[in-house]
Amino acid sequence: MSVQTSDLKSRVAKRPKHTNSWIFFEGEFARYHDVGLGVMTHALHYGTGTFEGIRAYWNPDKEQLYLLQGPAHFTRLHRSAKVLRMELPYSTEELMEITLELLRRNEYRTDSYVRPLVFKSVEQIGVQLNGLADSFLIYTAPMGNYVEIDGGIRCMVSSWRRISDSTLPARAKVTGGYVNSALAKTEALENGFDEAIVLSMDGHVSEGSAENLFILRDGVFVTPPVTDDILEGITRRLVIDLIRDELHMPVVERSIDRTELYVSDEVFLCGTGAQVSPVVEIDRRKVADGTVGEFSQELQHIYFGAVRGDNPKYLDWSLPVY
Repeated sequence: MSVQTSDLKSRVAKRPKHTNSWIFFEGEFARYHDVGLGVMTHALHYGTGTFEGIRAYWNPDKEQLYLLQGPAHFTRLHRSAKVLRMELPYSTEELMEITLELLRRNEYRTDSYVRPLVFKSVEQIGVQLNGLADSFLIYTAPMGNYVEIDGGIRCMVSSWRRISDSTLPARAKVTGGYVNSALAKTEALENGFDEAIVLSMDGHVSEGSAENLFILRDGVFVTPPVTDDILEGITRRLVIDLIRDELHMPVVERSIDRTELYVSDEVFLCGTGAQVSPVVEIDRRKVADGTVGEFSQELQHIYFGAVRGDNPKYLDWSLPVY
């Protein structure tokens, strides 16, 4: 069956076009539309890349954009690249300088997102990591809420299991590994839920499709340990400190059974994208009374005060851009 050229052109025309913002690619600043990647790029075909997601929060009262936990994210990017036998040719300090310059060039006055990516850029067929050229880029874009953060979200336990560290390194942000997340999230959405919760291969709660998870039971917050195939979340670490320092409540890192989700007093997901997102229902069972929990709501309030530069106790979390 032949396809008319006019039909192909009409399909291409319908694709949304990214703004021609500044990006950083192959050692220099360039415009988004001036950068091209070959259709045979290794990472496109085999998922051989690793990335980070970093938020920058706009504070309208202070007319300032705050880059959250930049050094921690770039340190993790270096570690992920090492796992995939990739070379990241910039130090954390250099990456911070590049990112700040990029945000300034794009002149954001809204909450924004920074995406650095290290990837195998050789144009050849063949599954391997060694001996292949790497490339590096950073692009930015405005970004609001990834999931609902006010009224709470409804989750389902996915039939898809979390990738095991012995199969694909869960503690590294590998681009190909997010097919696992996409399958789980899609299943949840198509079944009428907002988000998925995935179990490890041995049946313990691991995380959301792309978020870490906390439950509250009998006055104790519990979160899965790094050995249950979670991503070692940067927001997770910040939240653990907030629970202990601000709520003055204990946090335990241990395995969580699926049915513990159903009898929890509170549940929330957290991450760069999700921020702090309370869960009000799991598998059509209400979490407690089905409303946003008291402590989750308080934690969320403290978190947003910190990331937007309104709480002087946590000014060291972020770096002002302007």
